[in-house]
Amino acid sequence: MVRSFPFNRTGKAASILALLIAAAGLLVMSKSGGPDGLAGQPRLIAVQQFPHQFQMMDGAACEWVPASARASLAASLFQAQSSAEARPADAALLAGSQRRPILTMRDSYSGYSAVAVDPVRNEVVMTDENLFSILTYDRTENTAPQAALSEPKRIIRGEKTDIEFQCSLWVDPTNGDIYAVNNDTLGKLVIFSRQARGDVEPDRFIEPPHTTYGIAAYEPSNEIMLTVQDDAAVVTYLKTAQGKEPPIRLLQGEKTLLADPHGIAIDPRRDVLYVTNWGSVNTHTPPPGGAKTGTLGRGAGHPNWPIGRNYSVPGTGKFLAPSITVYPRTARGDIAPSRTIQGPKTQLNWPTALTVNPETGELFVANDPEDSILVFAADANGDVAPTRILKGPKTQLKNPTGVFFDVKNQELWVANFGSHSATVFRLNASGDTPPLRVIRSGPIGAPAPMLGNPHVVTFDSKRGEILVAN
Repeated sequence: MVRSFPFNRTGKAASILALLIAAAGLLVMSKSGGPDGLAGQPRLIAVQQFPHQFQMMDGAACEWVPASARASLAASLFQAQSSAEARPADAALLAGSQRRPILTMRDSYSGYSAVAVDPVRNEVVMTDENLFSILTYDRTENTAPQAALSEPKRIIRGEKTDIEFQCSLWVDPTNGDIYAVNNDTLGKLVIFSRQARGDVEPDRFIEPPHTTYGIAAYEPSNEIMLTVQDDAAVVTYLKTAQGKEPPIRLLQGEKTLLADPHGIAIDPRRDVLYVTNWGSVNTHTPPPGGAKTGTLGRGAGHPNWPIGRNYSVPGTGKFLAPSITVYPRTARGDIAPSRTIQGPKTQLNWPTALTVNPETGELFVANDPEDSILVFAADANGDVAPTRILKGPKTQLKNPTGVFFDVKNQELWVANFGSHSATVFRLNASGDTPPLRVIRSGPIGAPAPMLGNPHVVTFDSKRGEILVAN
């Protein structure tokens, strides 16, 4: 997604990520006039010549490769290039990199992205996608309105933890182990014991397909299931898996209607699997002979590994309406969903996470940009309206990205990535209903612009806004 922020050099912009823009060939917007006297105009601060390995005799950076070729983009661009060659020194680049920024935007508070309750130990655990941490609180914690925040009982944070952009989690009720999914960069599912705190290494980890997002567990068979965004797939692992151990089951293919899957939940009584889809997808064609690797080269030779984006067919990309697809829990291969919830009546809009009430089969869906929780009947199918909607200023919902049904205490938990808060509701809450309790990681009203893994920054001079792609 792209987020925009008003540009104000002297005022306090919405605090988040640090914008330190100084790199070769980068144009920096400055409100102080340069030598040309044109305030607010771009100025070139450094130029660096390409290393000589890119300077071919014929002027081409790499050999031309037809679109039908199977070679990866990286292999095409960097063929015959020596990684040992040093970059040439550039005094101008060095000077540019040492310039003080005219504006820094940073969020100093935790941004809750997912939530799970440990009913045995009466604790609630949340992942923090802003400061890269896992935080544990007493389940009954309730931040007072006058308090800046609630202090967690335990924090896992630091370079040794291998935590980055963790977007979902599961707490094993048998021993309190925490399973946290890193969606990007590190790309690991890290597992910590309940006692873990500080900058500690995970007890173990699993290397799943790249861009894994959601996690759900089925305890009778000791299985965990993960959605994979880029590959439009669901993979199933044994709960005890570690390292490069492969999945035991794979759900992927055009018939599945999986399209940028995010949330995942299991209804244990009805033995069905629910998946939320944002809607972007393209066709992945297996290579000749069946030998394949996953995205970024992962899973080479592994069984039940999804066909990666390196096997995407150019021109097949499309955007579908957001949906919830339903399958038998043990579904594998390229099979059609048994039901699909999709259409304008559903009000689905980037449905990011979901959870199931196993007693009634009701489905609770976090509707991120709509600041709402949608509730669907157990047998919902097609273009159907939610049975009720939790939404409004009293709810304090703001960009909900995590949702959890606490069976033991009959409560619904919501992680609000847009307000440094987690809110707790009665199961039958509907409309503009205040929460029972709130846990905050920052002061009320503290800006939470929600930048996660930003890649590109640009400036809209017409509107005076900084645009950041995440």
